[in-house]
Amino acid sequence: MSKLRWGILGAARVNERLLPAIVEASNSELVAIASRRPGAAAETLAKYAPQISGVKTYDALEDLLTDTRVQAVYIPLANHEHAEWALKAIAAGKHVLIEKPMAITVADIEAIQMAAKKHQVKVMEGFMYRFHPQHQRVKEIVASGVIGEVRFAKASYSFMMRPARMYRLANDTDLGGGAMWDIGPYAIHTLRHCFDADPISVTAMAKYADTGADITTSGVIDFGDGKRGHFDTSFECSRQSEYTLIGTKGGIKCHTVWQLPGTNDVPMISWWSEDGRKAEEIYPASNHFNLEIEHFSDCVLNDKSPLLSFDDAKKNCRAIVATLESAATGKTVKI
Repeated sequence: MSKLRWGILGAARVNERLLPAIVEASNSELVAIASRRPGAAAETLAKYAPQISGVKTYDALEDLLTDTRVQAVYIPLANHEHAEWALKAIAAGKHVLIEKPMAITVADIEAIQMAAKKHQVKVMEGFMYRFHPQHQRVKEIVASGVIGEVRFAKASYSFMMRPARMYRLANDTDLGGGAMWDIGPYAIHTLRHCFDADPISVTAMAKYADTGADITTSGVIDFGDGKRGHFDTSFECSRQSEYTLIGTKGGIKCHTVWQLPGTNDVPMISWWSEDGRKAEEIYPASNHFNLEIEHFSDCVLNDKSPLLSFDDAKKNCRAIVATLESAATGKTVKI
């Protein structure tokens, strides 16, 4: 089997999940990792994949981009750096998987899209959760009509801020810092997934750190015709990652979106209908990080279109920007 040769730009904590996924995926191979912190790339490799050899480590991000072995790059850098380094990687002829958010402005996403077209490379925003089969099952249940027309949805994502995670509050929201740019993309994305429609407007409120980063943001998104989606994102609540859909005849709940390897996370969907039917569906453990890497690698190797498009990334970004504007101004903002 052909394998896509990967490089990683950055030694971020998410490598705990993504680096092993690249190593374990059947159609991928890790060949390089780079960090601007001297020795950090080597330390990250030794920590998360000590069993593999032949991986080049660099102390400069630019050096990885000149490595001719690297065909695709994963970018887990700070949010405000995503666009800059995606454009550099594309210019170097690399395919790019960008950790969500793809960028913090729609204009930057459009620039990435134009560059990808010019250099004929694949680019995708990294939403690993979308590759877990439980979410396709949610769509199947909705399509069956058992819960009727979806009229309301709620998405809740949170975890407690720990000392090792304080970097998430280092920058204000204009530089991609805070909860809304960190876990908010999941909330917006899942609500859009629930309605399969474009949002119209948002009304939000937030609590801020001294840096200008939001610690919590909550709000309501109008999807038209009275359909609405509530969301909560927080660094002040215990870990949760769930969403619920309520229709005219019943409802569905996805209990744990974040399925982390090596934990007790259980993929479970529960649904019910007004005629008395109900069920809990539990799925086998499935590593959505591996599935994401395998999907993108397959798209590159076999010239397929990625599941998550540029249009999808732009729509998510517009909603997040509008949410932050609403929270800052106290007004409802059109998306």
